[in-house]
Amino acid sequence: MPEAAMSPEQAMVCAEARSGPRGKIPAPTIAWLRSPELARRAQKLGELLRFDTSLEPHLTELAILVCGRHWTSHHEWTAHKALGLKAGLEPEVIADIAARRVPRLRCERQRVVHDVSLALLTSGRIGAKLYERGTAQLGEQGMVELVGVLGYYCLVALTLNAFELGIPDSIAPELEDPRFPAGAQTT
Repeated sequence: MPEAAMSPEQAMVCAEARSGPRGKIPAPTIAWLRSPELARRAQKLGELLRFDTSLEPHLTELAILVCGRHWTSHHEWTAHKALGLKAGLEPEVIADIAARRVPRLRCERQRVVHDVSLALLTSGRIGAKLYERGTAQLGEQGMVELVGVLGYYCLVALTLNAFELGIPDSIAPELEDPRFPAGAQTT
């Protein structure tokens, strides 16, 4: 949307996003701007969950990658693959997640983030033992923040997929399934 065509509310959302820690307008905001209040609140929530939780950046990026893989969200995957590498995730871990293999993770905190993320995304639940592992490693605040990260990045992935944002530039070949090519909308 050209800035000249934006309402004052839409322009304010863009200015807020640019002045925040990202320094730019996040991709899903392009769609969310059609509902300026949703855009404002969603981008602020994303800012909180990306930059201001008790989770270390490599744990947040690990959860986001599991989510991006779950939804085969190419743009989310491409952006957070780079951020995950920068945060210290090993390329082999990222490749395993892309291939839907259980990655070899270097510490129990990473393993619990992966396991909680995978359980929630595949079944919508975590059992008592996994919850106990999670709170032992991340604390109750960390568990709540992890669930928040996953919920938010599900919203991001669905927005990016629904409106095909970042496609075709962000196609991640490692996520491709020949039965469902990216950018091929179904009816």
